[in-house]
Amino acid sequence: MGILSSLYTGVSGLTAHGEALGVTADNVANANTTGFKASRAEFNDIIAKSLKGILGGNQIGRGVKVGAVNPILNQGNVDSTDKVTDLAISGDGYFTCKGSDGVSYTRDGSFHFDREGFLVTNDNQRVQGYMADEGGRIMNKTADIKFPRALVPAKATKEVKLDLNLDSRVEPTKKFDINDPYYTSHYATGVEVYDSQGNKHLVTMFFNKTEDRAWEWRGVVDGKDVTGGDAGKLTEIIKGKLKFTVDGKLDSQEITDSNLNFAGGALQNQLVKFNFGDAIQEGGKGIDGTKQYGKDSDLITWSQDGSAAGTITNLSFNDEGVLTALYSNGEAKDLAQIVLAKFENPEGLFKVGNNRFKDSRESGMAAIGQPNRAGRGKLFAKSLERSTVDLAAEFVQLIQGQRNFQANAKTITTTDELLNEVIQLKR
Repeated sequence: MGILSSLYTGVSGLTAHGEALGVTADNVANANTTGFKASRAEFNDIIAKSLKGILGGNQIGRGVKVGAVNPILNQGNVDSTDKVTDLAISGDGYFTCKGSDGVSYTRDGSFHFDREGFLVTNDNQRVQGYMADEGGRIMNKTADIKFPRALVPAKATKEVKLDLNLDSRVEPTKKFDINDPYYTSHYATGVEVYDSQGNKHLVTMFFNKTEDRAWEWRGVVDGKDVTGGDAGKLTEIIKGKLKFTVDGKLDSQEITDSNLNFAGGALQNQLVKFNFGDAIQEGGKGIDGTKQYGKDSDLITWSQDGSAAGTITNLSFNDEGVLTALYSNGEAKDLAQIVLAKFENPEGLFKVGNNRFKDSRESGMAAIGQPNRAGRGKLFAKSLERSTVDLAAEFVQLIQGQRNFQANAKTITTTDELLNEVIQLKR
């Protein structure tokens, strides 16, 4: 009897719109969930009977069902925070994390370091990234991101680079005397070097012009800094020569004597290269580095590659997802880089709770790589992506869902009244 089928049609409407109300309620409940994407219920009709069979047309519907619940993958607002480990994705991609249930993915970047030093999500899933080698170079090797050792070891100086101008106008009349170095040299300046234990030593450099376009230089320290030296008495630890071309470019450089035997049990005969520039006889152009021009002698820049031992004073992510540690000795070192996963069909990801997803046959396999590469989104440090739920729009959906539910209930009550009339035919 056709009238009975309308009962089941009404029931299908109640079921479908009840489920749709559940989707809307879930959106409202997650209005403040970090990285949450609002979903919508999409309906399919149900066809049960065609009056003309396979000829088509004259079909009677049998109601409705929820055909799919799809997330609307809009970009959420990115809000700044004060927490160093907060990260937000702008664009496509998901953070990759690993736990007891395997690999999963999330847009929620509210991370923290656990007591073992691992960067984790709020439900203790370990965040994955590319790790850096000892030199701070990011390697394409995915692993758990972990807080580095608190103490970075000391590093002995291997090279000192100096960029000076030595005055070509001075006369080569002074003969160096270590007991009266400042008055017996044409120019003096100071640099610092570190021994193998990370102790810093001040090396005073004295320069003497020996002839036109030729200079001799020496490095001296206080005697207490070297093995066998006398405190308060200068000791020469290194010596060399510089030669220039007629137009003031660096032609050659050499170290003629080296005796870097720092005290305190440090490495003896430490090898330190004093590099004054790209000398022509070494294949350079003589342009970068030390020169001899007709102006006052002056130290323009200098640098060295050693450092003392240091402890971590700060950690930070940049907008490329690179985690950098700043140490008390002034050294900054890259530790790791966050990786992002991209999917061909992110709507097909399977929710597993706690703001996490698993890949599925519908989503395709994860393509993992660096942020802001190959279509992956950009990262924002000290930021979080907010929920995409629009409460005003969800409340409108609630009103529509309520009215649709009431209308389908009215279908059932109307059918009930008609059935009552049939029963009343026989009294």
